[in-house]
This record gives sequence, structure tokens and C-alpha cells, in this order.
Amino acid sequence: MNQRAHPHSTSLTQPPPHLYGRWRRDPILTVGTAFMRAWWPAWRPLSPLRPAPVNDGITHVRIVDREVVAHDENVIALTLTAADGGVLPSWHAGAHIDVLLPSGRMREYSLCGDTADREHYRIAVRRIPDGGGGSIEVHDALEIGDVMSIKGPRNAFPLAVPGHGSPARRIRFIAAGIGITPILPMLTVAERFGLDWSMIYTGRSADSIPFLDDVARFGDRITIRTDDRHGLPTMSELVGPVPDSDADLAVYCCGPVPMLENLRRHLADRADIELHYERFSPPPVEDGTPFTVTLASTGERIPVAADESALAALRRVMPSVPYSCQQGFCGTCKVRTLSGDIDHRDNILTEPEREAGTMLTCVSRSAGGNLTLDL
Repeated sequence: MNQRAHPHSTSLTQPPPHLYGRWRRDPILTVGTAFMRAWWPAWRPLSPLRPAPVNDGITHVRIVDREVVAHDENVIALTLTAADGGVLPSWHAGAHIDVLLPSGRMREYSLCGDTADREHYRIAVRRIPDGGGGSIEVHDALEIGDVMSIKGPRNAFPLAVPGHGSPARRIRFIAAGIGITPILPMLTVAERFGLDWSMIYTGRSADSIPFLDDVARFGDRITIRTDDRHGLPTMSELVGPVPDSDADLAVYCCGPVPMLENLRRHLADRADIELHYERFSPPPVEDGTPFTVTLASTGERIPVAADESALAALRRVMPSVPYSCQQGFCGTCKVRTLSGDIDHRDNILTEPEREAGTMLTCVSRSAGGNLTLDL
């Protein structure tokens, strides 16, 4: 019965009759009712309801180790422990944490340690001089002993183990540069499960790619290929040798957008090959049309090109506007629109949020006409 359309209106003030009609009132329910009427008033003052502490999802961690993990010294790895000395939330390979930096910026970094270690998290950060400032802050401002706040872990790039969530029999890992970070824990899991796997690790040069010592322990399962010595790899070289059909292969890839897009096209007709990937930079805008956003606070009109995000356009005039993942799943760039129709392209907003005019400027756009933002 539809409870909303037919609300329950019966009020039971007496125990019901016995199921088989032997007694006017069911004896078990009669005794139980009498007990509860006596017990509850006596117990309630001894166990009052208290408000539960609010969980804001923030964990405070301490930096206990800082290590340069690329020969060009542009990538550092930070090891974190719980600031109170307890265990850290569990996580699975492919997960990341949101790091709340002292400046107020929030940035996502993949966990690249061991999923079985509940006492430590490990992240790696490449210095990007012309980026949004987050990586420079990590490199220049964070030291051993500092306490900082994180959120998560969250996982947008989970590993489906063959035989335990995936029909594939083999796994091919593809990492490019700093894209090794979410892949590293997957290698440990693959070894732990005794899986049939291989990997190709690419980068501009041997000096620029991190964690060479970490991957060396896997021996010839991993092929290291650098652009300065071998040129840019083809998609066939990245995927490795596969039969024309029934490959039963799962590919996990993390790297720059052009490589991921070429790989998607290369495997588009291969239903026998699973493709899982994660990107660290904004995805290309598809089916975009130009529009204008207006800042409600100043009336300034900002044009958004067909091939750029609203966030990118906003950052030209408001460099301090908050953002993080640039892919529509962290919610940092959430903003309320005051007018205009939104083409929602995110994965996290609820229907009530969308109906209230909330949008994520990193991926969502105008569905036609212009938008006025509460900024």
C-alpha cells in the first residue's frame, strides 16, 4: 500500500485479541505492554537523548616524512599520520584525499602508499609553476611536523580485481609521469592477489618520472619508456600485445588528457577490453557553445568560449575563486545561479540542489542564454 497516499490512522490503545480467539486480549502483548508502561518512564531520565557530535568529515594529520622522489627534484612525497596518534580511515587502491592547505585552497592528491597500512597516508605532488598555486604551496610551505587538515579518502578510480568484480583475466597498467600515484597501490594489490598483470610507465625523461626505485622491485613486469629516448608511444605500444578478439583485458590508465583521449578512441570498438582511467587535468569541453556569465556583485560580464569552462573564464578575472578537481566530483567550485538555464554535467549535485540553481563551474555550462552567478 502506498503509505503516503493512504496514511495509517489506527491508534492502538489496548492490546489486540489473541490470534486464535482464545482470549479477549493477547496475554503476551498484555504483559509486554504493562512492562513497557512501567519501565520506560523510569528509564528515560537515566538515559536522556544527547545531541551527537557533528562530523565535518575533516581529519587532522601530521607530516612525518618528506622525500624527493624524482631526479629533477620537482616531485615530493609526503607521509602523513593521524595528528592524535590514532588509526586513519581505511581506503582502497585508486583513492584520493582532499588536502586543505593553509592558504584556504583545497587540492586532491592520490594516495600512493599501501592500503594495508592504517597508520600512514602517502601522497606525491609535482611542482607546477604556472598552475593554480596549490603545488607550489605544498613544496614551499609544508614541512615535517606541520599539522594540516584533509577530507576523505574518496575513490573515483577503483580497482576491480579480476574474479572479484571484473570478468577480465589480465590487467594492463599505463602510467605517465605523476599519473603513477593512483597506480602504485594497485600494483601492490595485484601482487597480493597473484594477478596476471603488466605495466608501461612513460614520461618525458628518466629524471622527470617519480618513484623509479619503488617500481624497480616489480622487475620486468614494468616497462619504462621515456620520450627523449624512444619518442612518443603509440596506443598499441601502451596497451601491449592483445589478440584481435577475446582479449579479456582490463586497462587502468592515468596520465595527460591527450593520451587518455587517444586511448579511448583506440579502444572504442574493443568490447573485450575494459578501460578505466583518471585524469589530473580538466577534460576537454564537448558540444560547447559560447555564453556569458554575469557577476551579481559587480555586474561584470565575462565571456565563456565554446571550448573553455566557466571556471576557466572566472579565473581570468577572479584568480582566488575556489576550485580543486576541475572534473565535477569534489564540489569546491559550487556556486548559486540567480538567473539562466544550466546544463548540468557534474556527478554530485542532488536534484534539490539543481532545482535551487546550484552549479559546478568546472564542468557545467549554460543550457542556452546567459547565467548570472551569486559572486
